[in-house]
Amino acid sequence: MGRGSDLINMVPEDFMVYSGDDATSMALMMLGAQGVISVTANVVPRECQDVCDFVAAGEFQKARLVNERISQLNTNLFIEANPIPVKWALSEMGKINKGIRLPLVDLDQQYYKTLRSALIDAGIKC
Repeated sequence: MGRGSDLINMVPEDFMVYSGDDATSMALMMLGAQGVISVTANVVPRECQDVCDFVAAGEFQKARLVNERISQLNTNLFIEANPIPVKWALSEMGKINKGIRLPLVDLDQQYYKTLRSALIDAGIKC
């Protein structure tokens, strides 16, 4: 966050800064970043857009409420190397077929419960 804040303060006004970390993107946007390059948005696009819109409008409490609901996804979609968890989640949601191409491998079964719980916390039925 410190580096992000420093960057925002150093760049010209017309230079846009985007977060690359879902877990801290809301906070960085509150410091002046313009948005996020998001993994979580593949799973809950409306919620990620809402967080961005609420922050841009200065409605920080609303942004916090939405961000809190998706916070476990923001963390657990990185429980293994990206894009393994997000592809597993999208498969569980029925959005894509199950499976992943080499050199990646399927999500380890030990993480199914954790990631499924994060999906449920975010309001996704699977």
